[in-house]
Order: sequence, then structure tokens, then C-alpha cells
Amino acid sequence: MEPTNSDFIVIKAKDQGVQVIGLTRGQDTKFHHTEKLDRNEVLIVQFTDHTSAIKVRGKAVIMTKHGQIETDQ
Repeated sequence: MEPTNSDFIVIKAKDQGVQVIGLTRGQDTKFHHTEKLDRNEVLIVQFTDHTSAIKVRGKAVIMTKHGQIETDQ
């Protein structure tokens, strides 16, 4: 398997119980991994051969090379 050279995304929880969900690639999009973050916890993630989307639920800051996004919850 070739290593994936994708950029990293940083997610910082601004509240308790922020959920980060990885979604699969392919014909059927499915959840394949979830993480729950407490306030001020940081998760560093990246897109891979298996992950085509990342969903964030809760109040968080998402930092990418394209800029910073804050959820509106």
C-alpha cells in the first residue's frame, strides 16, 4: 500500500462532547471511525485512501491550510 501524502486538519473542541466522524470512500458512504473530544482537546486528522469526508458535530475550531473554520453551535 502506498503512503497517503494528504494534508493534516486540526480540530480543537471548544465544548464537551465534540464528535469527529470519518466517512468512507466508495459507492456507499459509511461511518468508519468516531472520536469524542472534551473541551480544549485537539485531534489531528487527515484524508486517506479510506476516508473521503470528516464530519464534526459540536462547538469546535477546524484549522486547515486553507484557513480556520468555527462551527456555529
